[in-house]
Amino acid sequence: MVHVVYCDNAEKSGERVLDKILNGSKTMVVRGASGRKIPHSRVFEGETLYFMEKGTAQISARATVRAVQNYVKLTGDEINRILNENQDKLNLTDKQRKRWQKKCLCLVEFGDVERVEPALSFERQGNMDDWLIIEKIEDVVAGTSIPFTYEKSRF
Repeated sequence: MVHVVYCDNAEKSGERVLDKILNGSKTMVVRGASGRKIPHSRVFEGETLYFMEKGTAQISARATVRAVQNYVKLTGDEINRILNENQDKLNLTDKQRKRWQKKCLCLVEFGDVERVEPALSFERQGNMDDWLIIEKIEDVVAGTSIPFTYEKSRF
């Protein structure tokens, strides 16, 4: 499977999440919720991640999944321990650390990051989330996209 990952673009430090990914200071992303939510248990080592910045329609980086950690029913102390243990890869701001205080977490470590040039034009559809699971990247690229369904994203 292929994954399209939206990256936040508004950091007070001035360094955007996508910049951190491209410069190598961020080698892991986290997603969380109060219950299991995509991509929890649905992303695997060896799969491809495509990154795009929120507010743009450009897929501008690609990486390969190296490792995945899935957690459920976490306590506050466990959440903090997991985020602390992985901070060197996550490179989270204090605001982001607060955002990911969730009982279910999915941490995805990646490598072999490369810029996609030219960037691929993303064709957004109204029902899309901030993490998409698709068969191939062409399924969401302008000119070759197909109607998005959550068929690949069901538990």
